[in-house]
Amino acid sequence: MFVWSKLSAAKWIDAWEDRFHGNPNFVLDFLKGGKSVRVQVYCDSKKEADAIVKQFGGSVRKLVSSEWQKPVEAPKPLKVRDVFVLTSETRKKELDALKKEHPNRELIIIPPEMAFGTGDHATTSTCLRLLVDVARKRKGTNWTVGDLGTGTGLLAIAARKLGSGPVYACDFDPFAVTVAERNAERNQIDGIDVKEQDILKWKPGKKGYDVVLANIFSTVLIQAWPVIAKSVAPGGDLIVSGILASQAWDVFEAAAKSGLGFTKVIRKGKWVTAHGGHMADLIKEK
Repeated sequence: MFVWSKLSAAKWIDAWEDRFHGNPNFVLDFLKGGKSVRVQVYCDSKKEADAIVKQFGGSVRKLVSSEWQKPVEAPKPLKVRDVFVLTSETRKKELDALKKEHPNRELIIIPPEMAFGTGDHATTSTCLRLLVDVARKRKGTNWTVGDLGTGTGLLAIAARKLGSGPVYACDFDPFAVTVAERNAERNQIDGIDVKEQDILKWKPGKKGYDVVLANIFSTVLIQAWPVIAKSVAPGGDLIVSGILASQAWDVFEAAAKSGLGFTKVIRKGKWVTAHGGHMADLIKEK
């Protein structure tokens, strides 16, 4: 076993919790004085720990067996609308029991790993509920999807299960790309093109996507709005999250400068999720 660790200013706690939420091996310790924290992630292999170092810096230490304890239990199954049950379970017997308990729901299996988006976090679960609503509206059409900052691939997988056409999913983290591909296979889903891509350097196709999902940090959203605006097809739906309530005004103000607006804003705790699209299309709908 190995542990990755890094010292950080306490003001970045929300970002660390968001990045590793749902990972049962994530630990956050406040240091004396309260101005700094030690972020730790316990890993099964050095390769896994080194992948975090590559992205965030920090250091890796090998553990002796007596040190290893999993800090929290895996999240419980989560129901989404009347459509899905999300679970981190991978054992066949337990999965069969879940299917029997929820015969009218689709099962999505996302075990906690080093990629964001297990479904139990407020940002991901709210995005998923909005996606279900959008899918119902688009039922019977071959709607395309762009999942920006795909993480575990959960939203991309859900879109395909909801009847979408091809899905483009990207993440700047190469490990997340691997995890998303593995989860697509685990859930027996095809039609998802997963790429390693920095959204700020991305050049969307001319047609854009009918539905664009962007569950990423506020700071990245603000910089990425011009790119995201190009990725949304005319009449397209845009679902965004990863926005701290304290930063929401700045995020939406920046979006407006790129011609994007939101007709539905949902706050859960300190997090905000929104549904909208191009302002010109929203005006027409009225």
